[in-house]
Amino acid sequence: MPPEASLAVFVKRDCPTCQLVEPIVRALSVRETAIEVYSQDDPGFPENLEAVVDDRELGASFRHGIEIVPTLIRFEDGKEVARTEGWDMKDWRRVTGIADLGEGLPPLRPGCGSKSVQPGVAEYLRVRFGDPGIKARKIEFGEYDDPVEVCFERGWSDGLPVVPPTDVRVLRMLQGTTRASDEVLGSIPPNLAECTVEKVAINAVMAGCKPEYMPVVLAALEAALEPVFTLHGLLATTYFSSPIIIVNGPVAKRIGMNSGLNALGQGNRANATIGRALQLIVRNVGGGRPGEVDRATLGGPGKYTFCFAEDESDPGWEPLSVSRGFAPGASTVTLFQGEGVQGFVDQKSRSPEDLARSLAMGLNAIGHPKMVSTQRAILVLSPEHYAIFSAAKWDRKRIEQAIHAATVRAGKDLIAGAQGVGEGIPASQAGEAVPKFFDGGLMIVRAGGPAGLFSAILPGWLAGRNRLELQPVTKEIKP
Repeated sequence: MPPEASLAVFVKRDCPTCQLVEPIVRALSVRETAIEVYSQDDPGFPENLEAVVDDRELGASFRHGIEIVPTLIRFEDGKEVARTEGWDMKDWRRVTGIADLGEGLPPLRPGCGSKSVQPGVAEYLRVRFGDPGIKARKIEFGEYDDPVEVCFERGWSDGLPVVPPTDVRVLRMLQGTTRASDEVLGSIPPNLAECTVEKVAINAVMAGCKPEYMPVVLAALEAALEPVFTLHGLLATTYFSSPIIIVNGPVAKRIGMNSGLNALGQGNRANATIGRALQLIVRNVGGGRPGEVDRATLGGPGKYTFCFAEDESDPGWEPLSVSRGFAPGASTVTLFQGEGVQGFVDQKSRSPEDLARSLAMGLNAIGHPKMVSTQRAILVLSPEHYAIFSAAKWDRKRIEQAIHAATVRAGKDLIAGAQGVGEGIPASQAGEAVPKFFDGGLMIVRAGGPAGLFSAILPGWLAGRNRLELQPVTKEIKP
């Protein structure tokens, strides 16, 4: 607004209250020589008024912080001294100093939302007309370059197309959290590069996340950075493992996560992109790339993404988060160092005892049938298998205890060389009764669709007996 102006009015034709005050604005333009009228949608509105400023690009509205139209502002010596929004006869008279302004009009009418604060517009305007505050280095590319292909060429992709992280997209992603964009979350291995909330947002954009997923991604990263999760080792191992993310609590439903049919598969945006965002952060911030520090012999699909929600629809079931010490109703992420899905089929067991023994047989096979106390596992119980336990009123603790007991085998069958197989435990344990898992080595979650007596086993990373140094981690999700 030029320094000589004393009044500014912001309007749009698509607003009944702006149409109501149209004659008032015209009258002010006659009585006040120093007035500017900004129209957000039609430079021909108000009609029969000269020198309406075309603000369809919303630059003036952004600079003056317009949230409601009509807005009337009074300036003195170039500084704002009074403002009113909508139509309030007393306020318009106060701001203009005209005692009889608006005679014959109703005393009060609410305004309409400014076009500058419509969803998706604010971030665009901040980038174009303000300071977006993004600290990341800008990447320039040619006018005819394809941004998606540029991301491939520069090594920012996991092998699938990523969403180019423009300033507008990053700002929108940051709206999903209350945390400051420059907050440092930690150092990402293997390069131990400092990671801020902004860098998380950039990679969340690339992964295809929605802004409302940001708190989950942030909690997952903080869990991964806990020393006992051993992210650096998990990245560098030659084994199959990668982070598996399990979400509990109201947030899972709020952001539309899948805990039912095909919960471990494709098709759900939240499941797919939250896990992918964590993997891209490790790649793009920490420098963890396959063939470099990532030395997996074969790898697995979980290195793209592995994330799902637990089914908490049965009030009689203790969710994983509660079993790990969090309050009922808390939203959490649990990170587990796991590999791909080992399918389990039992369509004939009908008693909980039979099913526990059957599940133990499947669990005994992970890694190698003769390897014991070397890795954890997650058992994903499908609804039909869970129904067998639920009908017998078996809770989480009893199911875990029964399965754990059923994994115990005679040491003589497991020693190296037994049954003509070189793999195995030391001969000194031949006389022992040996369980597959150390205490706490088996976790159970519920997920899956209602049809099919199929459950899933998610074997963990080969940790040997260093179980205190390598553990799953659960973190509460906060805004």
